[in-house]
Amino acid sequence: MTQETNQATALTSWWNEVSFPGKEMYSIKDNGELVLRMAPGEERTVATVTAENANMVLKVLSEKFSEVEGRMNELQAEWDAAEDKLKVLGKVERMREYLKHTNAVGDFSALLQPLAEMGKTIHGLAEESNKQRLELVQKAEELTGSEHWKETTQAYKDLVDQWRKLPSVDKHRSDELWNRLEAARTKFYERRQQHSEDVNKEMMANLDLKLELVDKAEKLAASEEWKASTEAFKQLMEDWKKIGRTTPEKNEELWNRFITAKNVFYDRKKGHFESIQQEQEANYTLKLALLERAEGMKDSTEWGKTAQAFTDLMEEWKNIGRVPLEKADEMWGRLIAAKEQFFQAKKHHTETVRVALDDNYAQKMALLKRAEALQNSTQWREATAELNELMDEWKKIGPVPREHSNKIWEQFLNARKKFFERKDANRERRQSRIEQEKESRARQAYDFRAKLEEELAEEEERLADFKNGIENITPGRKAEELREHLAKLIKQTEHKIAHKREKLDEVNKQIAQREDGGNDTVETTKAAGDTASEE
Repeated sequence: MTQETNQATALTSWWNEVSFPGKEMYSIKDNGELVLRMAPGEERTVATVTAENANMVLKVLSEKFSEVEGRMNELQAEWDAAEDKLKVLGKVERMREYLKHTNAVGDFSALLQPLAEMGKTIHGLAEESNKQRLELVQKAEELTGSEHWKETTQAYKDLVDQWRKLPSVDKHRSDELWNRLEAARTKFYERRQQHSEDVNKEMMANLDLKLELVDKAEKLAASEEWKASTEAFKQLMEDWKKIGRTTPEKNEELWNRFITAKNVFYDRKKGHFESIQQEQEANYTLKLALLERAEGMKDSTEWGKTAQAFTDLMEEWKNIGRVPLEKADEMWGRLIAAKEQFFQAKKHHTETVRVALDDNYAQKMALLKRAEALQNSTQWREATAELNELMDEWKKIGPVPREHSNKIWEQFLNARKKFFERKDANRERRQSRIEQEKESRARQAYDFRAKLEEELAEEEERLADFKNGIENITPGRKAEELREHLAKLIKQTEHKIAHKREKLDEVNKQIAQREDGGNDTVETTKAAGDTASEE
């Protein structure tokens, strides 16, 4: 009988004797592959065992299943507590993807059933969400012809707020409805642009952006995730520099709040690392003797370094002279016990690490799938928050098998990069429209000033002609009547000149304010109407 036949026979015997929940979903092949069948036609290998390590591998994979159950219980608890079930959609999808890849041994059917029920519920809620979105779009389309500018503008903001509060599940239908709503808003805003100029639009937008940064900074001030929060503060500072000015009194107030939050965090970070340093220095003094060093290393998880340290320590032990006979056996026994404890743990760790790496890969694949699902989203705020949450989770997950590490990381970064490039392009398009509007208003102001100056010159020339005529009236029967008529014309012309000079001063003042960076709106429509009424 060959060695392979003996191995297969031993594995078959072991499989017939072993028992664990969900065993009916598994099978063992002659080559030692432990196969999981989660659904008809859907099976995968979760481990390859030998007769010698089968029990150990089964134990490790069973322990991993307990962790998987814990994750599922956490998801179930969050699902039960969530008022809006659609907000848990991302985690449900990640759990479904995770279960497809994680290597563990246990009753997977008990995990798949509640996931299926969650999926049914989410589908129903998605249909209701799309129905509500359609109602918002219909309201938006009804408002496109309104001339109640202020009220309708607020109505559109309310509609968008309501839209954003609705969870989005069906991206295709959601995008189609959003395009209709956006088209209705654009049509109304284009009409409103001809009616009124929004003086403080840019400054108020900057105020909102800075308020958002200050809120983030104040939340980060209490964080204990030192590395991630330090990078977050650096990014917040870069974002702050990119945002334009807002009202002076608000700008100083927000800056003070921002810097205060930043200083609080860095003071806490400094104290934390000083405490760690003191603790490490105190621990260093405890490692004095060989036996104490051995017993101090027996629980180490620095496997390669500590294995070499034990080799060096044993060589050093052999070079030391004898010890009192009554102490020798006890010390040798303690040394061997410490050494064996470490190498047994190292052997167990080797198997556990392999399972952990595979599990980390399954977790990160679930995050990657979700990131790729979000990369084309137009829900900028919500998608940004979830992508940042995915990045935070990614950083918390340990390493994956080396052959997958770079590939999935690059795919994950590419998904994030694509989303944020689309988000930046959207912001740049909106900023370009604002700049074009400002340039148009400036041209109108300068054209109106030139028209006023031309009309004023004509009136002054006309006044000079009237005054010259009244001084050179030829005496006669109608001389007095002509004098009264010219005096009346002079009075009317002087009134027009004074009024036009007031208008010209007002326009010059507004242009000067624009050039100094102040009010960038000249009411050319109203002024032109006044001039027309004077004529």
